Amino acid sequence: MKIIEGGVTAAKGFEAASAGAQIKYKDRKDMALIYSQVPCVAAGTFTTNVVKAAPVKWDQKIVRESPFAQAVVVNSGIANACTGEEGYSYCEKTAKEAERLLHIPASSVLVASTGVIGMQLPIERIQKGVSMLTDSKKDTLEAGLEAAKAIMTTDTRPKYAAAQVTIGEKTVTVGGMCKGSGMIHPNMCTMLSFVTTDAAISKEMLQKALSDDIKDTYNMVSVDGDTSTNDTVLLLANGLAENPLIDQEDESYAAFKEALHYVNTELAKKIAGDGEGATCLFEVKVIGAESKEQAVILSKSVITSSLTKAAIYGHDANWGRILCAMGYSGAQFDPDRVDLYFESTAGKLKIIENGVSTGYSEEQATKILSQDYVTAIADIKMGEASATAWGCDLTHEYVNINADYRS
Repeated sequence: MKIIEGGVTAAKGFEAASAGAQIKYKDRKDMALIYSQVPCVAAGTFTTNVVKAAPVKWDQKIVRESPFAQAVVVNSGIANACTGEEGYSYCEKTAKEAERLLHIPASSVLVASTGVIGMQLPIERIQKGVSMLTDSKKDTLEAGLEAAKAIMTTDTRPKYAAAQVTIGEKTVTVGGMCKGSGMIHPNMCTMLSFVTTDAAISKEMLQKALSDDIKDTYNMVSVDGDTSTNDTVLLLANGLAENPLIDQEDESYAAFKEALHYVNTELAKKIAGDGEGATCLFEVKVIGAESKEQAVILSKSVITSSLTKAAIYGHDANWGRILCAMGYSGAQFDPDRVDLYFESTAGKLKIIENGVSTGYSEEQATKILSQDYVTAIADIKMGEASATAWGCDLTHEYVNINADYRS
């Protein structure tokens, strides 16, 4: 696998655009378009929140029922959630405007929204935005980057990634972009992710690859424990790499999954590291587990612990909070056998051994915890399984951001 620069326009045949439609923000772009020059097979995963935004319902129908997809229209600022029939009708109106301007069926147009819940979209501005996007779409890396910027809300930086693999002597590219900073606790974040590939792959295999991969990527991220109404991951494949069709779980499928996993992992980590108000990416690895399920439960319990997240913000090696979070997770383990390490670019330090403090240097621990990427490794010595979860520290700024988000 080769890691390359780029996002949703890295794969052959994909174009992107960004526009300022002034949906909520008056000082920046707030709409994006992803367009494939040829029809794509599509896969998707969506929020499990009972309260689902109108775009989620629209996209579920498109992914499930439409023979192909060819465009995605995204807006930031307003989530189009809890907006009833009127909100759903705006998804259709957006798709029909794209149909008119891009000369593709409305049933091939996916839509996505992120922002404030409960507000209706200014549909005239959305439709005007679609026109601006259509006129400016390009297949350049810069166009992909600007699209990633346009879907941000409280995000502080754009998030994108791309990789290539060789399948049947053809170069296959997978690229993606996402947004997410707050209301992040996926269970399939507010999280939107869009991944494009020029791989030739069947719809069945594409959906299987995505559904399997989110378990170890997006679903292992948490910023604040809130599962959004709008969580959506869309994956489009247009086949322009001209590799032999991937229609079974063979070596070609494994190679494609490697590239997809890299892109999804990078995007997931970028979401966690850019959590609202965060100063660092906090990674938790549970190793030596009896089963993958046990490791997942334990790692996610630590990553969602508010007390642990606050300690990370304070660069305080308060390991008791980590052991406590593991203890109330519901997973069974022997706390008297746990080894715990903290690791970052400043070094690696064993904090506890067999459930007891090692008498470590607080000064060294603080130095390790003061970096912008911190890992806690818990070895529970029960087996060979492992899992990794990603989150961030909990800061005063998180409260400030969410106390006045609607204003």
